[in-house]
Amino acid sequence: MKRNTLRWFVAITPLAGAMAFPVLVPLTMAKLGIGAGVGVALALSSLWFVTMLSTAEMPH
Repeated sequence: MKRNTLRWFVAITPLAGAMAFPVLVPLTMAKLGIGAGVGVALALSSLWFVTMLSTAEMPH
């Protein structure tokens, strides 16, 4: 069961990041300002990158 959950997570990670980034960053910029939007963009992209690296399936 755990293997299926990990596969689902690996499959949804790129899609989730690609959908969240263009929605969250402009909304943050509109509500809180450009500085906060840049901060959210940096934090979100870093988190997304680390998640993608940690779930990458590397050949053995």
